[in-house]
Amino acid sequence: MNRADEQLRAVFADAGCRGWLRAERIDGVGSVVDLEGDDPVVAASVWKLVLLVATARAFDEGVLIATDSVRLVPARCSPGPTGISNCSDPVTMSWRDVARSMITVSDNAAADALLGAVGLDAIAKVIDHLGLKDTRIVGGTKTLGAQIVRDTGRLSADEALGLLASNYTVIDSAGFDPAYTSCTTPHDSNAILRAIWSNSAASRRQCTFMKEVLSQQVWPHRIRSGIPYPEVEVAGKTGTIGPVRNEVAVVSFPGEHPVAVSVFTRAARMDLFLPLVDQAIGTAARIAVTAVRQSPRPAAP
Repeated sequence: MNRADEQLRAVFADAGCRGWLRAERIDGVGSVVDLEGDDPVVAASVWKLVLLVATARAFDEGVLIATDSVRLVPARCSPGPTGISNCSDPVTMSWRDVARSMITVSDNAAADALLGAVGLDAIAKVIDHLGLKDTRIVGGTKTLGAQIVRDTGRLSADEALGLLASNYTVIDSAGFDPAYTSCTTPHDSNAILRAIWSNSAASRRQCTFMKEVLSQQVWPHRIRSGIPYPEVEVAGKTGTIGPVRNEVAVVSFPGEHPVAVSVFTRAARMDLFLPLVDQAIGTAARIAVTAVRQSPRPAAP
């Protein structure tokens, strides 16, 4: 076990969680930091990154017109702690801004609206084209919510998650098992980021759009907490459900090649708020990104 592995395992153990991680330069040059990076893990809202690529391709192909308006009624939308479902009145926005809301605030309603527009077949094509051999998307947030409701015997996703958040119960859900829900790996997540940053996931114009919205994510409490420097850009996507806390991101230091880092965790506790795990994700990302940045560069031919 190398020094980085030892540090990473200690960080996750101290936070009371398991951790999976992979970090590497976007251009594929240099060393890789990998901690069980090929193990399937629960994607949670990281699945929206695959949907973002499918949406960008739909814009390219004219299946969706990015600037067309769509009207969404909050009462009919998938629930979530942020976004359109929390609005008091119907919302009209472009498909492009629906995609932006899906990423920047992890809007479940926006995600399910886009999934309904592009379909699961488009998701499958992205997975196949990018070679994401260990990624599987079984449905959107509405599907996951229904799964958790069934497992707990509650009437709504909010009731089910409230029950699961209690550490006085022993109820679990298949929604927290990568064998039964949408899953991915740190390796596959980095591959998606690499395709976006290399402009091969979609057209150059749409890849620029995806990089822009990923850089606008509002959550600073995970990877950004470990790399808090204003001159460093962190562009990524979080995922949270039950004991699962994730984030995948591209970290760009001025004058250096960007580094992709994907961190997935599962905590021993089910609390709604787990700041020690959030902090561990930032610390682990800093350790891994630093190791990649400090790795020897290959000699010029």
